[in-house]
Amino acid sequence: MVDSIGNNSERAYQRYNFGGASSGGGSGEDGIIKEQDRLLPIANVGRIMKQILPPNAKISKEAKETMQECVSEFISFVTGEASDKCHKEKRKTVNGDDICWALATLGFDDYAEPLRRYLYKYREQEGERATNKGSNNEEREDFSDYRSAQPWKPTVPSTATPLKFPIVDASNTSLSRQY
Repeated sequence: MVDSIGNNSERAYQRYNFGGASSGGGSGEDGIIKEQDRLLPIANVGRIMKQILPPNAKISKEAKETMQECVSEFISFVTGEASDKCHKEKRKTVNGDDICWALATLGFDDYAEPLRRYLYKYREQEGERATNKGSNNEEREDFSDYRSAQPWKPTVPSTATPLKFPIVDASNTSLSRQY
């Protein structure tokens, strides 16, 4: 955990004025951000919430709005920490590694490690797509021969636990969700 948690809330109020509304669409020039621009769409939040509930369950508007505020604040909190790191390192782009670092720094280790594994798999797939994009079969065969001749060195330790995402049957309410 980091002692700078108080600084994060101060940072948010320095950058944003949540009290008013700006004219025009989106963020105003005066630094004021509309509530609709800082919150995730409530329909999306409700849809995500419904996925874990039984089909006949209802979610109140208040519950959706509360969750909407929470997830939006969580995203801002983690992104702000990652942004501070980038600023100190004189970088302008926040990347996935910065988000993983921020999660771990803020005490969300249970989320940071699975996200690192996801990020590794994502980058692996993106690399394969980039290699296959625009090349014909003959070029792919040549590349695969080259790859098989080179020893592969994983950047993630082979002892890493594989990603496990629970399959939840929404009709069975006795199942609890794994985290």
